[in-house]
Amino acid sequence: MKLSSLICLVAVAGVAVANDNGKAITPPLGWRSWNLYGANVNQSLIMSIMDGMVKRTRMVAGKPTSLCDLGYCDVGLDDNWQMCGSPDAAPGMHYHDKDGNPIVNNARFWDFNNMTSHAHNLGLTSGWYGNNCICSDHCSSDPQSPECEMQIKGDVAAFRKYNFDSWKLDGCGGETDLVTFNKYMNMSGRAVTVENCHWGSKYPFKPDPTKPPAEGCPWNFYRSSGDVRASYASILHNLGTTVPLAQNNLSYPGCWAYPDMLQVGCAHGPGGKNDPGLTIQETRTHFGAWCIVSSPLTLSHDVNNDTISDMIWPIISNTEALAVNQAYHGHSGTQFKSSPKMVELTDAYIESTEGEQRVQTPSFQYFYKPMGMGKVAVLLMNSDTTDGQLTLDFSDIPGMSGSKADVRDIWGQKDLGSFTSSYSVQVSSHDCAFLMITPSSVVSEM
Repeated sequence: MKLSSLICLVAVAGVAVANDNGKAITPPLGWRSWNLYGANVNQSLIMSIMDGMVKRTRMVAGKPTSLCDLGYCDVGLDDNWQMCGSPDAAPGMHYHDKDGNPIVNNARFWDFNNMTSHAHNLGLTSGWYGNNCICSDHCSSDPQSPECEMQIKGDVAAFRKYNFDSWKLDGCGGETDLVTFNKYMNMSGRAVTVENCHWGSKYPFKPDPTKPPAEGCPWNFYRSSGDVRASYASILHNLGTTVPLAQNNLSYPGCWAYPDMLQVGCAHGPGGKNDPGLTIQETRTHFGAWCIVSSPLTLSHDVNNDTISDMIWPIISNTEALAVNQAYHGHSGTQFKSSPKMVELTDAYIESTEGEQRVQTPSFQYFYKPMGMGKVAVLLMNSDTTDGQLTLDFSDIPGMSGSKADVRDIWGQKDLGSFTSSYSVQVSSHDCAFLMITPSSVVSEM
């Protein structure tokens, strides 16, 4: 049984209405190619990743378990499937013909139907990618023009023809009218999980609760940020973009804010030396942070590399961390306390790119997420250059009742005891403590 099927959701009055296609009621979990492989993709690679997602070569609670058993069941292809510069492209286009149909690079992807059938035979779903960034097709300066609509119709028809299940729609080309995309996808009668990848800046990039679902959130999750790099500075920057959205209740079932794919186990991807990779401490913070803000969890590492997989398995397979990610009790999770002391973070990408600003972040930040029945998950992050003691005052936690609480270590999956007023813990530089706080009044009722 997949973890997501074990999660109980609570309906909360006043929450903005999401895309009504019934998808992404909990944050989606899966894998997508870009963060490690970039443009270096082909059908053999994607099918081998699909095989790796269902292998039960590692254990959870003494039982052989695959990534899909944990809920990571969607395998998505990213950019560079298209035939750039095709002689069959329409005038001014790179990979759409005169009727708006996308042209596939058959040297890389010789049979999409074979690829999606392979996923389905393994019990997986298969994701596609549109409005591509490599050799973008700018159908018009007006995304609602007849030319753009024709290409949207052609892309949707191809999506159905190839039997894909989910779709990442980027912001590079001219097909940015996601309301029209949603209209044509719904016409087929089969619901599709859609990612709005408009980088937190290109309209439309966030939900509008004043509009009906088909217009206010015609997607299931949406990028709150630009692309994430495999560096701690980038992780912290992208995490920060979720805070104002959560504070305005704009991340919720069926319409989740998403600070981009995970960089867990990724290094030297499309950015080369500018994607240096994360330490194990930074990896833990990255994954914990994405969990506590209810972000979709999209892996991108080489699932068939045993060295990498063994290193990150205790993190990405932690069922208590995943349960925090999948729960929803009226709030998606956000920052509630931070240090007045600021530290400066940089990385190889920032240093090599003119105009990029170093990341200024508090030396510590505390995030919380309500878990129902009075329980609260809390993430204590130490971004300082040195190890340090972090103290959590129970009275600071939003919605926390009483001064006594039981504390559980989510990473270690063990109870730490009962504490009065506060809890203190030593946290290494760039690491975090991930805790479940249960007020004693709740414990006594259990």
